[in-house]
Amino acid sequence: MTRTTSPERLARELDWNLLRTFLVLAQSRSVTDAADRLNLKQPSVSSALKRLEDRLGKRLIDRGPGRFELTAAGRLLQTEATDIHGAILRLGTVMREVEDEVRGHVSIAMASHVVCPLLDATLNEFHCAHPAATLSIDIMASREAIEAVNARRASFGICLVNEHSPSLRYCRLFREYFGLFCGPTHPLFGREGLTLAELNGQASVSFVTDRMTDALRAVTMMRNAAGLDDRVVGTSANLEEVRRLIVAGLGIGPLPIHVVKEDVAAGRLWRLPPYDDPPAIDVHVAWNPRTRSNTAEQAMLNRLLETIERTPMEDRIYI
Repeated sequence: MTRTTSPERLARELDWNLLRTFLVLAQSRSVTDAADRLNLKQPSVSSALKRLEDRLGKRLIDRGPGRFELTAAGRLLQTEATDIHGAILRLGTVMREVEDEVRGHVSIAMASHVVCPLLDATLNEFHCAHPAATLSIDIMASREAIEAVNARRASFGICLVNEHSPSLRYCRLFREYFGLFCGPTHPLFGREGLTLAELNGQASVSFVTDRMTDALRAVTMMRNAAGLDDRVVGTSANLEEVRRLIVAGLGIGPLPIHVVKEDVAAGRLWRLPPYDDPPAIDVHVAWNPRTRSNTAEQAMLNRLLETIERTPMEDRIYI
């Protein structure tokens, strides 16, 4: 039965209904069984299978008394036809999204207390341009945000990145710098001209990602250089809760310098050494290129990436 058919001719002449019939045949026990599933007469299904085999020049199903199974060519065609069927099924969704008005929901997985004027401006621009779209921001640890993006539970993530997953794409949103701080009840609060040595042995609090093997490695190195007590008395994945532990006097802890400027000015926090060369931490946008995005998700991500691209890095450094 083998014969050569040019790809162009095959694409031009092959009837999708034949492939659809074949997919049902491939999942059936016999031609009669397939005919019942398709609500057709058995001769019609047999004829469709013969036409498809003739068109492809390959025997697709090995059939005989007590025997009905796909050949090697049939198994290959089943795989390809399944993909084609999926693409056709998605056409309805794609066509529904071709509208003048962008609609849909955007779900952002975000690390806690991301302070970034560029992001705020982009959210405002997106809402003004697409008021029919909705948006939610779920706060979680950076590792959980990456997991949500990988699993396609989130439209994209805004978080710290330890290791780049090959399945995701990344773009640096901004850079922030961390310092060490204490609260009003701490014995070092309000003292000027402190040296790093005076922090030696002090109790500390920090983030759960403050480890040499995680995203805040540079912050871990800063704490080690200060000689803080190895026993961290309080941790959280949420910046607001780490700030709470520091203000409450449980220990010295790291915070983004630009985020807590108002707290320092109001006397709720006190900046401690090191004052020079604070560790830099990059916050990234992470997205999954395999995600089937709705129009709102794609519009929001594109707008954010375009804003990042046209904004010089020096304008995305906060300290």
